[in-house]
Amino acid sequence: MNAKRIRLLIWKEFLQLRRDPLLLRLLFLMPVLQLVMMGYVVGADVKNLSTAVVDLDHSVVSRRLAASFASSGYFVITARPAEESALRPLLDRGDVKVALVIPEGTSRRLSAGGSVPVGIVVDGSDSRIASVGGGYASQLIAAFNAKLIAEQGLTVSGPGIDARVRVEFNPSLRAVNSMIPGLIATILVLSMSVIMSQAVVRERERGTLEQMFVTPISRGDYLVGKLTPYVLIGIVQMSIVAFIGRVWFQVPFNGQLWVVVLGLFLFMLTTVALGLLISLVSHTRQQAQQTVMFIMIPFMVLSGFIFPVASMPPAIVPITYLIPLRYAVDFLRGTFVKGAGVRELAVPLLAMAGFAAALLGFAVASFHKRLSD
Repeated sequence: MNAKRIRLLIWKEFLQLRRDPLLLRLLFLMPVLQLVMMGYVVGADVKNLSTAVVDLDHSVVSRRLAASFASSGYFVITARPAEESALRPLLDRGDVKVALVIPEGTSRRLSAGGSVPVGIVVDGSDSRIASVGGGYASQLIAAFNAKLIAEQGLTVSGPGIDARVRVEFNPSLRAVNSMIPGLIATILVLSMSVIMSQAVVRERERGTLEQMFVTPISRGDYLVGKLTPYVLIGIVQMSIVAFIGRVWFQVPFNGQLWVVVLGLFLFMLTTVALGLLISLVSHTRQQAQQTVMFIMIPFMVLSGFIFPVASMPPAIVPITYLIPLRYAVDFLRGTFVKGAGVRELAVPLLAMAGFAAALLGFAVASFHKRLSD
C-alpha cells in the first residue's frame, strides 16, 4: 500500500463531493431531518384525538363529563351530533377517532344511585389509536365517576357511570388489519420511487438519451414509453401485496374493488411521477438515490402509517398534508377496514389526483428544460 496514492484518492473523493453541491447538502441535511422528526414524532404520546360527543341527556352532569374530555389534552371535541346514528359517517370519513355517547336520563339515574352505561366508540382502523384512545376514555370516566361519588359524600364507590367501549370496524384490534393496507401504499411508493428515480439519469450518464433523440422518437413518445412499463410493474406489485395480505394475513376487505383500483391507480401515477421528477433533477445516480432516501423519511414518519398524525406536535401536522402517502394510507384503511365508498373518501381521492397531476406536470416541464440545457 502506498500512503501517497491513498492520500491522493481521498483528496479526489472530497473534491468530487465538493463539485456536487446537491449531494453534499443531502448528506448533511438528512441526519438532521431524521433526528428532528424522530425526536418529535416517535416519542410523542397519542393525544389530541378528534372526538364527537353525543349528549342525549343535556344535563349538568353530561356537560361536565364532556368538559372533562375536552380539558384532558387527549381529546379534542370536533363534533356534537344530535343522534348516535350520525356517528357512522363521521367515522367513515375519519373526521373523528373517538366518540362519547351519553344516554338520556344519565343525571336522573345517577341521582337515584343507579348505574349508567356511557358508550365509548373508537375507530378500530388504526389499532394503536383505538386501544390507547379507548383506555384513556375509560380512565377519564372512572376518574369522573370517583369525583361524583366523593361529592356525594360516599366513602365507597357506588354503581355510578359504567364505561362501555365499542370498537368499530376492527373489533379484535388486530394490528395487522390496519398495517397491511398501509403497507400496500408504502411498498408501492418505496419501490416505484427507487426504480423510477434511476430511469432517466441512468440513460443520461450512459449517453444513450441523446442518441435516442436523434431518432424520430418525440419527447412525448419517450415519456409515455418510459412510464408505461413502470405503471404495469406497479399494478403487478399492488396485486401481489394485496393478495398476500388478504389470503395469508386474513385482512378483511369490506370495500368495493373498483374504488380501490381507482385510488391505487391515482397513487401509482403519483409515485411514478415523483420518481421521474427525481431522476430528471438529479445529475448522477448517486444523487437520485440520496434524494429518494431524503424524501422517504418524511413520507414514512409523517404519513400516519406508523405514528398517528393526531399525536404529532401541532407545528408538524400541517406538513403532513403535503405528504401523498398520508392520503393513500387513509384511503386504503378506509376501503379495506371500514368499507367506505367514494363519497366518504372524496378528500383523499381528490388529493391523490391533485398530487398526480401536479407531479406529472412538474416532471414534464423539467424534462423539457433538461433536454434544452
